[in-house]
Amino acid sequence: MKKTPVRGTNDFLPEEARLRDYLQNKILETYISGGYERIMTPAIEDAENLDKSDGGDNLNLVFNIMKRGDKLEKAMKSGAKLYDMGLRYDLTLPLSRYYANNREKLLMPAKCIQIGSVYRAERPQKGRLREFTQCDIDVIGSSSYTTEVELIYLTAKALLSLDIGGFTVRINDRRILRSMLMNIGFDEDSLDSVCVSFDKLDKLGADGVRDELIEKGFPGEAIEKFARLTANPITLDDAALTADPDAAENVRKIIAASEELAEGKYKIEFDISLVRGQGYYTGTVFEIISEKFSGAIAGGGRYDNLIGKFTGEKVSAVGFSIGFERIFAILNGAGYKIPNAKRHIALLYNPDEIADAVRQAERLRGGYDVTLYEKPKKLSRYLDRLKEKEYYGFCFTDGDIKELR
Repeated sequence: MKKTPVRGTNDFLPEEARLRDYLQNKILETYISGGYERIMTPAIEDAENLDKSDGGDNLNLVFNIMKRGDKLEKAMKSGAKLYDMGLRYDLTLPLSRYYANNREKLLMPAKCIQIGSVYRAERPQKGRLREFTQCDIDVIGSSSYTTEVELIYLTAKALLSLDIGGFTVRINDRRILRSMLMNIGFDEDSLDSVCVSFDKLDKLGADGVRDELIEKGFPGEAIEKFARLTANPITLDDAALTADPDAAENVRKIIAASEELAEGKYKIEFDISLVRGQGYYTGTVFEIISEKFSGAIAGGGRYDNLIGKFTGEKVSAVGFSIGFERIFAILNGAGYKIPNAKRHIALLYNPDEIADAVRQAERLRGGYDVTLYEKPKKLSRYLDRLKEKEYYGFCFTDGDIKELR
């Protein structure tokens, strides 16, 4: 049997797990202090929900769960789909289903927290895992731009509490980009595909995006206009003149309020190239870029049509998700130490002293984290091992704490 985890998944050592718990708790504390409430949803979703979610490229990465027993046999004989469930690829679709199922019990607008694992059938590589954790906050039931301002502020506040260094919040509105693309000759039906290519601008470069659009067979004249348009940075003022003016004004208000709240602790930028891969986004989209890690460490946007797939009516919704694995990678790689953590000591005992050892450990646990270990035969070697694991000290059932130097 294989002792290593499946590619694209990770085991975590105790010190890594402690750091992950600390980081998640800091994020959770920030969100709860902002008046958001934690909910929990299953990792498994109905296959129909996943298939119809407009999840963009993520739909090609769903881990499908095969039917079982008679259902599987019938599907194999009839040529029907062999699966009826799948693992969630993000936390937004489960939230939308959750709201549709529980909306009568929720205070509106609903302000929700989700922290949990999601799954994508990625080709494993650095920064791309098959199982990873997301930390989401969402607001359901408000179409006001002030909701985006609040989400950006709270997400940035959570990141600041983790001391990850400088970062920039990038903001766009899909309505701006879509109207610009239509103005230069792309058909409305093709806009989602064009946006998927445009979203790769930071990875492929302008020439790479142009080549992909050519490969997709879009009109040459529209592609050339697109290339000229993106040759130089497009400002929000440019967008207001050439695209959807209402959407541009909405972004202007979000940026102005967010800059005021940032107080210079992080940057706020308009970025017309920001698309986000999920097809369910309908308006504003945003990402946070770290100065210490390539790629986004958080992202989100407005998805005013997704919940309607469950309810049959339009429900405004917007959310922001922290890419927890990237945050963990930044801090763990930098040797981050949990501030104000209790020091850890080992209490060593002989087998006939176990009751005394437990009582002694309880007396010490007000000031230390205490682990009980039966006294080893080779004490000096064991103490060296404790020191490697960053234990502060050790003691016996009847002795004082001795510091490990």
